This record gives sequence, C-alpha cells and structure tokens, in this order.
Amino acid sequence: MKAVPEAASGVASAAASTTAGGKSAKKTAPRTAKKVTPAKSAAKKTTPAEAASGRTAAGRTAEAAGKTASKKAVGKTASKTTVGKPVSKKATSGEAASGRTAPARSVAAPPRNESHTALVRRARRINRELAEVYPYAHPELDFENPFQLVVATVLSAQTTDLRVNQTTPALFARYPTPEDLAEANPEDVEEILRPTGFFRAKTKSVIGLSKALRDDFGGEVPGRLEDLVKLPGVGRKTAFVVLGNAFGRPGITVDTHFQRLVRRWQWTAETEPDKIERAVGGLFPKNEWTMLSHHVIFHGRRICHARKPACGACPIAPLCPAYGEGETDPEKAKKLLKYEKGGFPGQRLNPPQAYLDAGGRPAPPLGAG
Repeated sequence: MKAVPEAASGVASAAASTTAGGKSAKKTAPRTAKKVTPAKSAAKKTTPAEAASGRTAAGRTAEAAGKTASKKAVGKTASKTTVGKPVSKKATSGEAASGRTAPARSVAAPPRNESHTALVRRARRINRELAEVYPYAHPELDFENPFQLVVATVLSAQTTDLRVNQTTPALFARYPTPEDLAEANPEDVEEILRPTGFFRAKTKSVIGLSKALRDDFGGEVPGRLEDLVKLPGVGRKTAFVVLGNAFGRPGITVDTHFQRLVRRWQWTAETEPDKIERAVGGLFPKNEWTMLSHHVIFHGRRICHARKPACGACPIAPLCPAYGEGETDPEKAKKLLKYEKGGFPGQRLNPPQAYLDAGGRPAPPLGAG
C-alpha cells in the first residue's frame, strides 16, 4: 500500500524534471520513450512493493506520459511476478519437490469459486493420491480381536498409539477376556496403564466397559454403533474405529489429525466432530470411509503435522489450499518426515506385512531403545 504514494512521487519528480528542461510533457514524451532514459532510471529504483503489484516505476512513468511501456520492460516485469505476487524461492523449491506447480492462490485462501462438484472431485483426487502414497495404511493400534481393539482405542486418548502398543501386551497377557478384566483389581490395572497417562480414568473406563460386555453382551463386543457408544469410555470416534477395523463396517474416524487436515484442505469449515463426519462423509462413497480415515490420519502423522507441515515433501501440494503454511524447502521438509517416511520405526510392535514390505520398521517394546 505504501508503494502508491512512492510511485506517485516518482511520477511527479519525472514530470518536474521534464518541465525544468524547458519542454512540455507532450513534446518531450515521444522522444523520451524512444531513448528510454527516464524509464530506465525509474526501473532501477523499482521497490519490492511495486514489483509485488506487477507494475514497475518505469511503467508508471510511461503510463503518466500517456505511453505504453516497451515489450521488453513488460516481459521482464511479468517474468518476476505471478498473479500479482512474487514467487518466493521457497515456493519454487517446494514445486520442484513435488514435480508440479504450486497453487497460484495465497496461503490458506479458499479455492476461488469452487462449486460443490469441484470440491467433491478435488477431495476424491486427494484420497486417490494418498492411497498411492500409503497403500499400506492401517489402524496403528496392535490388536488381535475386537475386545483388544476397543480397549486399545479407549486407552489411546491423550497419548500416542505407540505408547498404547507398548502397554497393552502386559494388560492383555494378564486379562485376556472381558470377564477377566471386569474382575480385575483397579490398583493392579492402574499400575499397568500408568505409562499411558490419565491412568485412573482409563482404568475406570476399561473395567467398566468390560463389565458391560460381560453383563449386557455376553462377553462379546457388539457390532452396532448404537450399542458400542453405550460402553463406558466409548464415543463415536472409538466406535467407528472398531466397526471399520474389527467388523469391516464403514465409518469415518474424526481424530485430531483428521480434523486438522480436512479443514486445511477446506473440505469443511465445521469444527465439531459429528458435523465434520457428516460433511466429509457426503463427499465420498460410504465404502471408502474407513480407508479414507486411514489415508488422512497417516498423512497427518507423517507429513502434514500440526505445528510445522512438511509442505516441500507433500505429494498433494498442488491440491492443497494451505500450501506454504509449513516448510516448503524440500531438503528441510525431508527432515520433518516421521515414521517410515523419515526412515524411523512406526507405532506398532506388530505391524501388517504390507507395512514391512514398504520399508516400515516395527516399534520397540516398552523400555527398549
């Protein structure tokens, strides 16, 4: 905004110097345009703000004189600007990293005039590309049956899946069934669950849900949403994790990663999990919901982090309205990658074979490494 008065001052100065030379602006302008002397002088003084507006001081002087800037000057200016905004070196590096052109809109700006149909197409394309990046996507909690999965999911609140996976082997070895855990001494369970944090509340939840499974469902985990959410400590998120991964019934898991990414991608502006679930569910066929959740959560944990996204290493950068919110330099972005993308162990002690085949490494047990 400060460039306008500066430019105006420059035009006034040029006009004054012309008048001081004893010639009128009308007679001098053609000769000046041919010699390009004033324009050339003004071009050297072009400020970054003027360049950002897509117009140079020379262009402003020529315009004030009623003449068009030369093709050479226009071409030079155009090569330095894109959609009226300078292209930073970091943005160029990020484009090179993905092999594509970065979005020509400002960071975090809504896709301009995107219709619902265009949103559906963009969302589905993102999911397809993530499926190619993470063909081995899976729930990152170790489990062997629905009971272990529901307990592990409840324990994963306010901690990492890795810490849960390192803790549950001892828990399930001592209490393998709902009946066993329902009869457990709370103090003994608390001691096992201590590494997961909030261990007293979690002990109360897992013993409570075990009693409910024993008393109300014959010791079996129910396969219906309305039954699962009745269990202590089980909400819609946990229920959909269990339904999708233990029973093969589609569901969207709206965890913190999922919420963050779908808002960055502007699939929805909703902030409440149940509303996000409905909004995003409407963009995809129901049979894709479970794997969609895995793809998005995997990407959030590995590349699109909360505090510093690795934009320069992101395979879907051209489709992301928030490109540039994080590190765009490809070399610096690579250092931000986590788990198998960064060459580090994953979160599961017993990951699927597909994950191992893709170069993933098992997590170490509790107290190791």
